[in-house]
Amino acid sequence: MIPEYSDNLRKIPPYPFVRIEQLARERRSKGLKVMSFSIGDPDLPTAPFIIDAMSSAARDSAYSGYSSSDGEPWFKEAVASWYRNRFGVEVDPSSEVCALIGSKEGLANISRAFLNTGDSVLCPDPAYPVYSNGGAILLGGMPKSLVLSEDNNFKPVLTPEQLKGTKIVFLNYPNNPTGAAITSKELSDLADMVTASGAVMCYDNAYSEISFGDYIAPSVLQSRSDHEGLIEFHSCSKTFSMTGFRIGFAVGDKKVIEGLKRVKSQIDSGPPKFIQHAARVALESYTNSSRPPVVKSYVDVYYKRLKRLVEGLTELGFAAAPPTATFYLWQKIGKSSAKFAETLASVGVLVTPGTAFGQGGEGYIRWSVTQPIEAIDEALELMGSKLQLLRLSLPENSPAN
Repeated sequence: MIPEYSDNLRKIPPYPFVRIEQLARERRSKGLKVMSFSIGDPDLPTAPFIIDAMSSAARDSAYSGYSSSDGEPWFKEAVASWYRNRFGVEVDPSSEVCALIGSKEGLANISRAFLNTGDSVLCPDPAYPVYSNGGAILLGGMPKSLVLSEDNNFKPVLTPEQLKGTKIVFLNYPNNPTGAAITSKELSDLADMVTASGAVMCYDNAYSEISFGDYIAPSVLQSRSDHEGLIEFHSCSKTFSMTGFRIGFAVGDKKVIEGLKRVKSQIDSGPPKFIQHAARVALESYTNSSRPPVVKSYVDVYYKRLKRLVEGLTELGFAAAPPTATFYLWQKIGKSSAKFAETLASVGVLVTPGTAFGQGGEGYIRWSVTQPIEAIDEALELMGSKLQLLRLSLPENSPAN
């Protein structure tokens, strides 16, 4: 007989998309169209110069062997150079940088270096589920909720009581799922509180390059030159439309980075060298703090899509406003997030219910504008044709009623 799953695995909340995926399968089985706005997987093509770099490296035997689990020296030097150009931050590539097989892997593995069974991890709510699930529960840790409320523009309010006994604090701005942004001063103040308590601050900065207007996302490493108690996670996935490449990096405190490296040395052999080379070439497209043309072009497209989605939802009578950053729209719809998402799925439009990101997400849905304008228009048209059905799925006091 096969043994039962581990206690930690069985504590993971049920997969939130089961019912929505079932509805999507039913539509597809009938030959009906399904449009997905639920996953943050960019549809914009990776730039040719990055593809060419990967292709040439893949043909070169020098890039075919195992990599070190923490990455090749030349890749880590490229990361350090990117930090200098983008944020004005100096880091030691040999001791303060670690390559990742996508930032998600690093966000989960960092906890392995510091958590013992029963240790507390402070996780935003709503938030990317990997913080509480992969970074706490799967390791026997205890996730504690750090509520992000609309009243405070989805920014955390930290207290000494929350930090007491906490080993790791996860924070993420620009924020997934809310699209909220944070200032350098606010981020620095949070970093000071966390590190003064003795906890490690794990800052997920994967969306730093997708921002609109005059807003420029900061790095938590700008808050203190010694980087003590700080680690920041980045990914090439969103910045360069490289999700399938699975390449990211962590930068920060030498002791924290060393702990991550020691964990990874027992688990993986690092990203493929030819992928690291492609990422190096991508990072080198930054020659200063400004986004290079390819990244700017992506951001311009996402902003146009967000504006069109907001305009269309507003025309249909729903409350919506474009975010400061990310390619997500966090739409307030009332109490029944799952019910509203199911109703949308029944007409072929897939979004993510806010409760997929924690109980703090109830009353919201998340749109990912990783579909072209034409698909957004089609989705809005479908919503318009089923408007009464959608309204029936909402409570009377919903902002959409």
